[in-house]
Parts: sequence; structure tokens; C-alpha cells
Amino acid sequence: MRNFLLGIILTLLALAIGTLWYTRTGRVNFQADQTPSAAERWFAGGASDAYVERNAPHVRNPVPATEQNVVSGAQLYLNHCAGCHGTPSSPDTQFMHSFNPPVPRFFVNAPDMPDNQNFYVIQHGLRFTGMPAWNKTLTTQQIWQITTFLSAIPSLPPAARKVLEPPVSTVPGSSSSGTKSGS
Repeated sequence: MRNFLLGIILTLLALAIGTLWYTRTGRVNFQADQTPSAAERWFAGGASDAYVERNAPHVRNPVPATEQNVVSGAQLYLNHCAGCHGTPSSPDTQFMHSFNPPVPRFFVNAPDMPDNQNFYVIQHGLRFTGMPAWNKTLTTQQIWQITTFLSAIPSLPPAARKVLEPPVSTVPGSSSSGTKSGS
């Protein structure tokens, strides 16, 4: 029995040393333009989801989903989030596909996390995902407004949708990007 236990201990030690060697000698692929392995997606995705579930404070969103708050959240989202997560008119961009793990595309699949977890992720970010911590840039109130907006995505009021629409050019013969047609 003693030799059996010693064999288990030595096997576990060999696995730990082998894993350490493999990770510390540059053999793990960290290129963002390469699709992560199924094991990496399972491990990292599960770990980040479990971390957020465990650590996000169980608080209620103090910002009610009034039209004014959703519109304010839409403007903040447009200024700080839309470049990575999309808009109704641009729900899937090439830029989104440069992230690994992929960024959530909120106008393809609406957010399904509870408000307290969305708030926590926006506030603190998620390491190794490209999601920054916004608590140094936005106020707590603004983060809650974005959270309220995210929860309202499946049924946005017209005023919030209007905030997210691309600007319409008023110059004859120009496109919405501000360049003249034919250029």
C-alpha cells in the first residue's frame, strides 16, 4: 500500500513539473489571432464565469429602467462599448473577430447575466479577455446606467435605438461617414 501511495504522489508531482515546464518554456500559444483550444475555452470560460458568480456582490440595480436611464446608458454604451460589442446597425464587425476569446456581440445575443454580474464585469473588467476595468473612467452611476441599458437590449425604447443609429448626413452628395460620394 505504501508503494502505491508513493506512486500516486510521484505521478502527481511529475504531472505538476511537466505542466510547469510546458507553460514556462513558451509552448502555450497566446496569439490572439488563433482560436483557443476546446480545453482552454472550457477551463478559462468556466473559471471566469465561476469567479464572477462568486465575487459579484448580490446587490440590486439602483438605476430603474426608465426611458431616460436607458437612453443615458445607450449614449455611454455608444461612447465606450459599441466599438467592441456592436450596435443594432453593426451587430457583427471584423474588429470583433480580432479578439480571443470572442467578445460578446450584444445585438446578436442579448446579455443574459444578472445585473449585479454585468455591473461587476464592467466595473472590474476580465483579465486576459480584452475587457477593461471601467471603474477608473466611469462613475458608479454611469456603470449602472450601462448595466440598465444592457438589460433593456431585447426591448429598447425608440429613443435609445435612435442614439445608437449612425448619423445621417445633411450634406447633399455625401455618405454618413462624412466623405463625398464617388471619392
